[in-house]
Amino acid sequence: MNAPRTARERARAELTREILAAARRQLGEVGPSALSLRAVARELEMASSAIYRYFKSRDELLTALILAAYNDIGDAAESADDPAAEPAERWTAIWRGVRAWALDNPHEFALLFGTPVPGYAAPQETAAAAGRMPLALARVVADAKAAGVLDLPPAPPCDPALIELDLTTLLPDVVFTAEETARILLAWNRLVGIVSYELHGHLVGVTADDAGFFDYAARTSGAFAGLPL
Repeated sequence: MNAPRTARERARAELTREILAAARRQLGEVGPSALSLRAVARELEMASSAIYRYFKSRDELLTALILAAYNDIGDAAESADDPAAEPAERWTAIWRGVRAWALDNPHEFALLFGTPVPGYAAPQETAAAAGRMPLALARVVADAKAAGVLDLPPAPPCDPALIELDLTTLLPDVVFTAEETARILLAWNRLVGIVSYELHGHLVGVTADDAGFFDYAARTSGAFAGLPL
């Protein structure tokens, strides 16, 4: 059991939350490239020097925002999944959960999947959080494979050399083939891509029903990944 936090620790945690909330507001107003610790401090009526006791640099603050966003989208994907449902239903529910989160948090989605911030490179510590959403998709494929219902439709074969070897063991209890891994990666990219198109208005005048087209994309992507319709 964790020891109770002191009043100072609770106060620090609360102010950290306030700093991150102010930084998220900045994302919507000026974008991640213009994110400024000094501007956050001004909004919170803090001394500029004081905020550096919580985040040593703009990049450290960006990393905290990225970690929070990856975990939030991971929560959305995982909470949408019902392991008792049929594979195609699980898959579509995960897609819908990701889309709903993105529509509610467009600036955080853009932080994760939009234009890279010049001069910033996400540290390795973000990798585990970044993998949660695609791993939710991989889990559905893995369970279908274990149940003997995974059936990949015909497609050009994937050269195993195209896939990082570590990705074939995305989950600790299953080994995917290079072909299965490639199709999961394509599905993940399609999910991010179609959500990005919608958020940036690129589907205006293209789709008459964004949600309906999104579901169609989810189902066809799931079928390509080998899930029974």
